[in-house]
Amino acid sequence: MAETVTRAQLSESLYQEIGLSRNESADLVETVLEEISEALERGETVKISSFGTFGVRQKGQRIGRNPKTGQEVPILPRRVLVFRASHVLKGRINGTDPLPDDDE
Repeated sequence: MAETVTRAQLSESLYQEIGLSRNESADLVETVLEEISEALERGETVKISSFGTFGVRQKGQRIGRNPKTGQEVPILPRRVLVFRASHVLKGRINGTDPLPDDDE
């Protein structure tokens, strides 16, 4: 099973790659995640170039079915988070479109 990337790992990566202190790295990760969260709460779209787009979609009320009993149950309207990966990210995942190395 794949490993999960955590906030601590992101902070450590910033510390290693950029040279910020561990505290500054953790603060930067928290600030970025907070900005993304607040924008989504306001209903805004968040686009991160070469990564993907986060957005909020409104789902209407519908009828669902309890899988155990088969009984119909109303599902209330709600907002859901959606993510659409960029073509660059999709290519990297599939090994068909890697980004150039920084060393080149």
